[in-house]
Amino acid sequence: MTDKDRKRALAEKQVLTTGEAAELCNVSQQTIIRCFDSGRLTGFRVPGSRFRRIPRTELIRFMRANEIPMDLLDDGRVRVLVVDDDPSIVRIIEEVLSREERFEVRTALTGYDAGMMTREFRPNIVLLDYMLPDVNGNIVCERIKSDPDLADTRIIIISGVVQQDEIDRLLEAGADAFIPKPFQVEELIETIDGLIVA
Repeated sequence: MTDKDRKRALAEKQVLTTGEAAELCNVSQQTIIRCFDSGRLTGFRVPGSRFRRIPRTELIRFMRANEIPMDLLDDGRVRVLVVDDDPSIVRIIEEVLSREERFEVRTALTGYDAGMMTREFRPNIVLLDYMLPDVNGNIVCERIKSDPDLADTRIIIISGVVQQDEIDRLLEAGADAFIPKPFQVEELIETIDGLIVA
C-alpha cells in the first residue's frame, strides 16, 4: 500500500486517533493533543485510558475553521444525500447514481435522519421528498439553508403531490430546484449537474 493509499484509507475512517488526525492535518501529534486538551478540537477519551479519539466530522469542522487544506478528505466526488420515505424510490436513485463513480450517495428515510446525516456527511446535493413522515420539505430546507456550514449545499425537491404555490414556498425556503414524480433519471442527473456547476 502506497503512502497516498494509506492516507486515503485514513481519510475514510469515522473515528481517528490523534496521530491519524495529525497526519491528515499535516501537523505534529502534539499540536492535535494541545488543541484537543484546550477544547479547540473536540472528541472523547477511550474509557479507562488517556487515549483521545476524534470523530471525522469534528476533524473536518476543525480543518475548515483553521483553513487547513482538506485534499485528502475530499476525493472530488459529488456527495448526494437522498431523503425519501419510500424505500423503492431511495433504492432506484441510489442505484442509478452509484453507477457513476463521481457520485457518493447516502440515504435517509425521515427528516430527523436527514438532519443527522447532513451534519455528518456534508452533502453537496440533497434530493428531498417534500412529504416526509415527520416533517415537510420547507422545514428541512430552512434548517439546511440557515446553517452557515451548509451554505453551499444545494437542495432538489422531488415530489408528486405539490401545487405551484407550494413549489413557490419551497423555493422561497431555500430549495434550488423542483422535479415532479415520476421523473426521468436523465432529468435528475442534468439538474444535479446544473447545480454543481452553478
